[in-house]
Amino acid sequence: MKILLTGSNGQLGYDFQNLFDKLEVEYYATDYNELDITNDNKLEKFFNENKNFDIIINCAAYNDVDKAETDKEKCYLLNSEAPTKLAEICKKTGAVFMTYSTDFVFDGERKSPYTEKDTPNPLSVYGKSKYKGESDVLNAYEKSYVIRTSWVFGIANNNFNKQVINWSKAKNKLNIVDDQVSVPTYSKDLAEFSWELIKTGKFGLYHISNSGECSKFEQAKYVLEKIGWNGKLETAKTKDFKLPAARAEYTKLSSEKTEKLLGKKIPDWKDAIDRFLQEMKEKGEL
Repeated sequence: MKILLTGSNGQLGYDFQNLFDKLEVEYYATDYNELDITNDNKLEKFFNENKNFDIIINCAAYNDVDKAETDKEKCYLLNSEAPTKLAEICKKTGAVFMTYSTDFVFDGERKSPYTEKDTPNPLSVYGKSKYKGESDVLNAYEKSYVIRTSWVFGIANNNFNKQVINWSKAKNKLNIVDDQVSVPTYSKDLAEFSWELIKTGKFGLYHISNSGECSKFEQAKYVLEKIGWNGKLETAKTKDFKLPAARAEYTKLSSEKTEKLLGKKIPDWKDAIDRFLQEMKEKGEL
């Protein structure tokens, strides 16, 4: 079995590499420098030179939610067009395809967890690009997995947990929004459950996020308590920050479909953050 990983230097790509190393699974890791998935000529050249992949896992994405509002073309290129082209390449070769979407496809109007059957209504360019990408991929190739996830954090890149820790080093007072609710997801858990899903052969749309739910404020509070910060943490509202992209208030994803298929529960977000902080300590980052 031969696996291609795109976007391998990000949080999820990094944890897939660690997982495959541990399992002794053969993989070929590429990032932008090795393979620009938005460039048709480079894609064609790469696949002419590198054939016989059994699985392609696309971890590349445009994730700057606010910048996307003015960088629409690049956002759609990376989040919609490129994954669809990879799905079409897989269709020609018979490889299994997996790519990722987001809780940002939902408008947050409901107050119970979103399932795969709920109708998306994205509020931002980022959310719309992801929704188009997931729809186009599923229409392009039947042997595709599209995984929606939320608030991803991992050791390999910047994320909200790391931002909070960095802010706490420089400030004695922090204001964090309490009107955005979803669930933080550890890229290590996301990689492991994605891999379990691939092995089922049950293609389609799935949600994978850690269990439970919290606001950004509750997430920050948990992290700051764990690292022993003695400053003052106060609530804020999303509108206070005048961000370019609209944020939904509630986008918790239900992972029940995934958990039922795999027969196991995805760990709670607090447990995930505990393990992440331990990983930071082991790497000398905390």
